[in-house]
Amino acid sequence: MTSPSEKPAWKQRAVERSLHTAKLRAEQRVQRFLDAAQVIITEKGTTDFTVQEVVDRSRQSLRSFYMQFDGKHELLLALFEDALARTADQLRAAADGRTQPLDKLRTAAVLLFELCRPDPDTARPLFTDFAPQLLISHPGHVKTAHEPMLTLFTELMDQAQKSGQLRSEVASRRTAAMLMQTLMFIAQAAATSGDEGQQPISADEAWDFCARGFVGRDE
Repeated sequence: MTSPSEKPAWKQRAVERSLHTAKLRAEQRVQRFLDAAQVIITEKGTTDFTVQEVVDRSRQSLRSFYMQFDGKHELLLALFEDALARTADQLRAAADGRTQPLDKLRTAAVLLFELCRPDPDTARPLFTDFAPQLLISHPGHVKTAHEPMLTLFTELMDQAQKSGQLRSEVASRRTAAMLMQTLMFIAQAAATSGDEGQQPISADEAWDFCARGFVGRDE
C-alpha cells in the first residue's frame, strides 16, 4: 500500500513516458541544428556563419535554437566535441584490429597522427579556425572535448603496461596525454616547417620518437 505522499504507479509511468518523449524530441532538434551547421561549414569552408543561417537551414525556430544552445559558441563546441568523439571511436576500432597491446597503442597513435596531418584538399575549419581560438579562450573546454581520446589512450597504455611492454614507472594517463599532444603538434606543424625539399616527418618517425620515452628496452 502506497503512502499519501507517493504517486500512484500509473502516474509515475505517465510522467516517465512524457519525459522520455520530450528528451527524444529535444535530441532530434539538437541534431537537426548540428547537421545544418555542419552542412553550412562544409559549403563555406569556414565557421563564419550566423545563428540565423543555421536556424533557416534546419527549418526550426530561433526560439528553439536558444532553448538548446546559449549561442553560436556552444553550437561550435558541440560540433567540435562530436567530431573528437567520432575520432576516438575510429581510433578504438583500428586498435581493436590488433592483438598485442603495444601494437594496439601504436596503431591508434599512427592513425591519430595521420588524421591530424593537414590536408590541402580538405577544409577543416573546426580544427584550423575554431580549435586554436578555443584553446586560448576556453582551455577547459578543449580538455573536456579531448577526454574520449585521452581515455582510449590511457586504456591502451594500461594494457601495454600490464603486458610488461612499457617501463614500470610509466604513469598511463600522464604519458597518454603527452603522447597525444606530441603527435598532434608534430602532425600539424610538419606541413609548415622545414625546407621545401625536406622529406615530411612520417607517422612512423613520430611514433618511434615518442615510444622511446615509455616503451620497455626489450621491445
